[in-house]
Amino acid sequence: MIRRLPLRSRLALLSAVAVTIAIAAVSLISWYAVRDRLYEQLDKSIESSESPPPGIRYFHAGTDQQGHATETRVTVDPCDPPRLQPGPGSEAPDQYFRPPPATGLTFVRADGSSCGVFNSTEVETEAGDLDLVGARQDARLWRDGVDVTGQRVRVEVVPRFEGDGVYLKSQPYKPVDDSLTSLAWLLGSVALLGIGGAATAGLLVSRAALRPVDHLTQAVEHVARTEDLAIRMPVSGNDEIARLSESFNAMTAALQSSRDEQKRLVDDAGHELRTPLTSLRTTIDLLIRSEESGRPLPEGKRPELLTGARTQMRELTVLIADLLELSRPEQATPAATRSVALHEVVEHAVERVRPRGAAREIPVTIAAKVEPWYAHGDAAALERAVVNLLDNAVKFTPPGTEVDVRLWRGELTVRDRGPGVPPEELPHVFERFWRSPSARALPGSGLGLAIAARAVREAGGSVTVEAAPDGVGAVARLRLPGVGGE
Repeated sequence: MIRRLPLRSRLALLSAVAVTIAIAAVSLISWYAVRDRLYEQLDKSIESSESPPPGIRYFHAGTDQQGHATETRVTVDPCDPPRLQPGPGSEAPDQYFRPPPATGLTFVRADGSSCGVFNSTEVETEAGDLDLVGARQDARLWRDGVDVTGQRVRVEVVPRFEGDGVYLKSQPYKPVDDSLTSLAWLLGSVALLGIGGAATAGLLVSRAALRPVDHLTQAVEHVARTEDLAIRMPVSGNDEIARLSESFNAMTAALQSSRDEQKRLVDDAGHELRTPLTSLRTTIDLLIRSEESGRPLPEGKRPELLTGARTQMRELTVLIADLLELSRPEQATPAATRSVALHEVVEHAVERVRPRGAAREIPVTIAAKVEPWYAHGDAAALERAVVNLLDNAVKFTPPGTEVDVRLWRGELTVRDRGPGVPPEELPHVFERFWRSPSARALPGSGLGLAIAARAVREAGGSVTVEAAPDGVGAVARLRLPGVGGE
């Protein structure tokens, strides 16, 4: 049921419930603490009241015929005090011993009969009260009871000095209970106000706390509705909302970058495909026009056109394969799942590229020096990366020169002796479809180095291109970590 409510309502409800539980717990603890304190004070009040003297003494104070002060004391039964007539000049015999007005006193004889002393409301006796008859004067028994009117009282049982009964000192619970009832009503009222305030505060706090979430929701809905990935959320602080905003901004930035890359790839691919397709279309149009018109092409032209078309088809096939490779999502973490003998990968790549250098009018040779090295990665992808580096070196190396290949301690260097790469162009050599202005007349799509860099990154390595130390040509460096941290 709660899950069906909006998040704002759930937060307000949970806040109110939490505050309700807290207020209820504090109120109950306070009420019980006050109750125990009042009961303790009630016991102390009863205990501190003056204990009855040995017996109840009636005394008469006055003067004799000679003017001397006189006093008559008589030890009597508390339930049947004597009534003496006052003498000349004496006061009325009403100065009996009395407990404090707040403390009632009941006398219980050893035979179980009882009476209220000095107009005290009599407390009903229990069987255990007579257990203190004849006990020591410091013996005490505390219990709850009721008086003859049915009022609940707190009772202290103390022994009588003469040993012929016990006294029941008592005070009613009613004042304490009335105070506790008033306190309960007060705490209940405060609790209700607190719960209402907590619900209101929870609603206000939830609105304020969820306002950034509302803005983020509106941004997400805007992106879903308009596909506008340029929107960004303001970030302030370092709490969860700020982290959520940062994550949203990072996501939209990544999506925007991916869309831009996709658009650039499509634009560049369309541009690169246009050239071979235009050439093929022109060749096919010439061949068809020759057949339809019945006019033969000049001698040797038809084989030349067919050879050019085959070359264009081959370049188109390679370009499409490269585009398919680059369209595959790049893995965020190295795909190193098995050990690869990098030296064998380099040797296979050299054997594949060496015939291309030898097929030139003036051959270009490849000198390779390879030492054993094992790394993690995809052998086929790494071999293609090395082939692309070698193809690039052979393409730019002047006829009759040499391409140096060396693998040592996990670093593969491919050095050509061509025109090199200007320093301002070095940051762009691994971009897709990028080609140096001086190399645009040469065959190629500009995807070889981009594919090589991608394969090396997925294997956890790096690849760079830099100027040769002697200033002649360029050097490509491919680095891969060894198995087991070699």
